Amino acid sequence: MNFALILFLLTLATGAIWLFDVAVMKKRRKPEDKEPWWVEYGASFFPVILVVFLLRSFLVEPFKIPSGSMIPTLLVGDFILVNKYTYGIRLPVINKKVLDLNAPQRGDVMVFRYPEDPSLDYIKRVVGLPGDKVAWQNKRLFINGNEVTVAKQPDYLHPERLYYSSQYLEKLGNHEHRIILDKDAPAFITQAMHFLGREKCIYNSAGVTCEVPIGHYFVMGDNRDASSDSRVWGFVPDQNIVGKAFMIWFNFGDLNRIGSFH
Repeated sequence: MNFALILFLLTLATGAIWLFDVAVMKKRRKPEDKEPWWVEYGASFFPVILVVFLLRSFLVEPFKIPSGSMIPTLLVGDFILVNKYTYGIRLPVINKKVLDLNAPQRGDVMVFRYPEDPSLDYIKRVVGLPGDKVAWQNKRLFINGNEVTVAKQPDYLHPERLYYSSQYLEKLGNHEHRIILDKDAPAFITQAMHFLGREKCIYNSAGVTCEVPIGHYFVMGDNRDASSDSRVWGFVPDQNIVGKAFMIWFNFGDLNRIGSFH
């Protein structure tokens, strides 16, 4: 469901009712006459819907985390806020950039439209920038030939499944964040798709090495062995970017998570 399109159409419809009432109906209506119900509701909802549409389109947009691919940073059920203007101003619905501001940086947690089905929104961490050479070999990450620094942390306990994963503190650019690995998962990439630009990737028994095309990004989940990401379905084009995730604003199961993750 394209909620942005629905909100846009509601804004147009209620705005048209409000404008028609101001320009035509009020002049014809006698002081003692009551407004038709469709005018009353349409005109009264218009400013509310307009404010929501503008805020959601240009400032912040809420999302719910549906999967565990970003564990331990983000958990299933987290409600997050996404900054819509950090990477530039884009027209709503068509997602066309009209003002270029900042570019995504390594380590950013980014929301984007899934390249294989743009009706779906995905969230992953930016690992490779345009022109980078990214290698995931034997569960170690290399960028432009340099291994990304990690430091061992206490094992991560999955509370719902009651099993442990190896946990590390990883540094990408100016970002430090935790990642998890499962020692029993294979190093090679399973079910890699035939995506646009796959000729820039080399798959082997140890993983994959890719050269990121200009205007695209290489993204990965923090739950490295349980994430379908650029290793599987390819690169994220700039035009698919929605915004930068920056805060958990609610979680029904754990109120202590509110306000965390920056």
